Amino acid sequence: MNTLMLAEARQAPQAVADQLAHNADDYRDFGAVLRLQNPAAVLTVARGSSDHAAHFLAYLVMARMGRLVTSLPMSLITLYQSQIACKGLVSLAFSQSGQSPDLVAPTRFFSEGGAVTAAFVNKADSPLAQAAQWVFPLHAGIEASVAATKSYIAQLVAGARVVAAWQGDPELQSALSKLPDDLARAAQMDWSVALDVLQGVDRLFVIGRGTGMPVALEAALKFKETCGIQAEAFSSAEVKHGPMALIEEGYPLLVFAPRGPAQAGLLALAEEMRLRGAKVLLAAPAGTPGANLPIVETASSDLDPISLIQSFYPLVEALARARGRNPDEPRFLAKVTKTH
Repeated sequence: MNTLMLAEARQAPQAVADQLAHNADDYRDFGAVLRLQNPAAVLTVARGSSDHAAHFLAYLVMARMGRLVTSLPMSLITLYQSQIACKGLVSLAFSQSGQSPDLVAPTRFFSEGGAVTAAFVNKADSPLAQAAQWVFPLHAGIEASVAATKSYIAQLVAGARVVAAWQGDPELQSALSKLPDDLARAAQMDWSVALDVLQGVDRLFVIGRGTGMPVALEAALKFKETCGIQAEAFSSAEVKHGPMALIEEGYPLLVFAPRGPAQAGLLALAEEMRLRGAKVLLAAPAGTPGANLPIVETASSDLDPISLIQSFYPLVEALARARGRNPDEPRFLAKVTKTH
């Protein structure tokens, strides 16, 4: 069975190359605006996979720029009619379709209130794009599978481009320019060892931390929607505050341990859980002790989570098919979700 999900996941390296070939001046100018604005508050506005991409940007901004970033509960605007102060505010909205009313309404509210607003969207003529002051097309092309893949990766890259422009970091800019080749290699990584472990499970923990946490959230969502597995994502620190009580002999854990300050703790947790009898799948750079799912190292450790999720998508697509499911058409779900 040839699925749209797999085809579109394999298109992600080219989608990233296409994005990087466009809007360089817009990102540069937006970075200059952010430096001049010196925002008092930064909000992200997103749902689903797009929200996970927004978390990635947020982590990079907080780690690199020292600015706190908050994920907006959209109901504050759409249901509670909160009059959030817009002075000194930057609002960054992420969406594939740009059609969900609960993204459009806050973006319009912030634009009209004097905040700086930007939309990172695959459809540049969408209602969300029309509500924002700045529009950054993802250039991911048509994505027909309900399960987002290349549009999610394109959003991760767009977030990293914002940070590189805001910080004025030539090293991150250079690393981004090499990312299409890194992703092409990542798409060929063999993660099939995980199929035997996961084919019969009905529950699963996905563990991450730091810049790897947003892709752990995305992986858990994909297990739910395409495979029907009750997967939950936890920080390697948070899992010890209660959830770890569920882990018993044979319990499956997928641990994402890319390079960076969080890696040592993730590797230690993976080994601890393995000694407890858990079935541990460890995604880490080749040569890492205990790693059985190889990660491609990019030119910046901050971008390694992007290559990681590129390697993950073919696995979860194959797992869905092995479990008798069509990953292109998950039960009860639609490509465009409109919530209020």
